[in-house]
Amino acid sequence: MSPSKKDEVTVAAYLFKRLYQLGGDFNLTSLDLLEDAGLYWVGNCNELNASYAADGYARIKGISALMTTFGVGELSALNGIAGAYSEHVPVVHIVGMPNSAAQKEGLLLHHTLGNGDFTVYERMSREISQTTAILLDAHSAIKDIDRILRICWTHARPVYIGLPTDMVFKSVPAEGLSTPINLELRPNDEETEGAVVREICELMYSSKNTIILSDACAIRHRVLPELHQLMDRTNLPTFVSPMGKSSVNETHPAFGGVYAGDVSREDVKKRVEEADLVLFVGGLKSDFNSGGFTYRIARRNTIEFHSDHMKIRYSTFPGIQMNHVLKRLLKELDYSKIRSVDKTELINKLPRHERESTSDVITHDYVWPTFGKWFKEKDVIVTETGTANFGILEARFPAEVIHISQVLYGSIGYSVGALQGAALACKENHPERRMVLFVGDGSLQLTVQEIATMIRHGLKPIIFVINNNGYTIERMIHGMNAGYNDITPWKHTKLLEVLGANTHTAKSYQIKTRMELERLLADDKFSSAPDIQLVEIHMPGQDAPRALVKVGEITAQRNAAAGSVIDDDD
Repeated sequence: MSPSKKDEVTVAAYLFKRLYQLGGDFNLTSLDLLEDAGLYWVGNCNELNASYAADGYARIKGISALMTTFGVGELSALNGIAGAYSEHVPVVHIVGMPNSAAQKEGLLLHHTLGNGDFTVYERMSREISQTTAILLDAHSAIKDIDRILRICWTHARPVYIGLPTDMVFKSVPAEGLSTPINLELRPNDEETEGAVVREICELMYSSKNTIILSDACAIRHRVLPELHQLMDRTNLPTFVSPMGKSSVNETHPAFGGVYAGDVSREDVKKRVEEADLVLFVGGLKSDFNSGGFTYRIARRNTIEFHSDHMKIRYSTFPGIQMNHVLKRLLKELDYSKIRSVDKTELINKLPRHERESTSDVITHDYVWPTFGKWFKEKDVIVTETGTANFGILEARFPAEVIHISQVLYGSIGYSVGALQGAALACKENHPERRMVLFVGDGSLQLTVQEIATMIRHGLKPIIFVINNNGYTIERMIHGMNAGYNDITPWKHTKLLEVLGANTHTAKSYQIKTRMELERLLADDKFSSAPDIQLVEIHMPGQDAPRALVKVGEITAQRNAAAGSVIDDDD
């Protein structure tokens, strides 16, 4: 007996309902089905901003979906998708395509290159997607959708789905929706996993000075619960990379600070580099994340935990996933044999020269420890590529803070779109979380339109605009006084009004002195974030966070030396 209509759903509805279960013009018909699937249409100002927003949303919820139209829309979004791929963020990129008949006939439709090739854009996306598929057959669509969404989740990377207009309303059986997609990771080879765990245990028992170093993929590949259990049970000094900041509770007694090679604080650098065993979880040793490739951690002293392999000193174990290894390690470790050494005490404390200063100028050495004292538990803190990404390293977070940044890919303007996506995710599930953005005046000019989207959806972030007259991060690397690092100054305190905010509730502030900033941060109403607020903070154009100054020096040296690489094997 053939299934009745009530036992069927359309291909688009199946896709959208699967996305719901997981937490342009060619796609207009499919948009009508979103609400019935339990999804919420955001509607960003442009596709690039939407891709940044999808990235930010996924970092809060675990996965997100972005819809663009064919060609002109999807190409605009590719920069953000590339960033998500680079930083292991699971985003489902759905592209509304011309109908399959038009594609087969090679018609010269709008948004094409005029050569009859309808696969050219999908081929562009292959290099920045874990997998791609165009749904041309209703019979195979269900299996394709489930397979692609599983890959997106388990690999924590973007995927691409092409949805032709004629496929949107094709009927498929609905029964598959009653069975959740299997998101479990495949098991490791048991014998190899056992050998790996036993070797880790023996190295930990023989070590007199073990530390833990947490990086970005500990967050992306969902091992934070196991990581915190390891901290709790061993009390081993635990450090984070810049990309790993907020991956561990920074109020935990074992927390030791941010390690970034030669860019680290001297006490942190000394503590990490003197360790005789480093448990390096989820590492991504990019230039800015590793202090310009200045990690001084010998491979012979390192165990690396990754999502698809393990490294123990000089040996590599392909296919052995850290998620399973950590769970088994927690069960098999004899904690009485683990020796812990004290780590450095960290507080949000101004450097001595700032404590003794009589200046009222807002400097980076002053402002980031000051913000560290103002942050609250469960804040979501978004920092932009540039001074904010480096300055935030000097602030110790309260418990349960989520930090969002794009240290590896480093697309200027990312943070504004990411804030919108993250704020929407928190509004849905964690409305108690306060949203805080730090963005430079130059970066803001790329994606400022998304503030209008935040206003339209009733989001209430606190936006700190660092007005230092241009691209300070670029000045630190090259061209301190060059005109190409200058920008046109904006009247930032007018932005909320221009972009549609309610002027009776939304507030803007211009801050030029330390006294003004401290007075604002002490204001309970401001700090409670009752509505969207924008704070313009004036800072010297040639001042930068300590870490950025150091990275600038290292980067300039490497550029001049044509990129010699420091060997970490010794």
